[in-house]
Amino acid sequence: MRELREKVTGVTDTALTAADGLLIAADTADSIDPEALAALAAAGLGLARRTAEATGRGTLRQTVTYGSHGCAATYAVGDTALMVVLGDEGMDVDRLHLAARPTLDRIESILTEKASEGV
Repeated sequence: MRELREKVTGVTDTALTAADGLLIAADTADSIDPEALAALAAAGLGLARRTAEATGRGTLRQTVTYGSHGCAATYAVGDTALMVVLGDEGMDVDRLHLAARPTLDRIESILTEKASEGV
């Protein structure tokens, strides 16, 4: 996840969480509560998944929330996890979406491997 900071200008924080909101890993500033971020992101992703399903939009891939000081992008990692990326006002969200794909694929591969090992 740290690679995203190098590849995309404006990325400030990242977190990986289970779909139920339990924090797996975080690289966040001290001003961010990573466990609260994980819980909120999981709740938001759950609503977005239901919305995509109810409106026939297919499998949810990502959501982006824009605020006055930047944005939060939440990406589904299979059915079991999600990645949250926070960015400042200057973050290029389109660039983030492109740069995030390999990271998401790698995380999903690691989680799938761990699940098959029974970890």
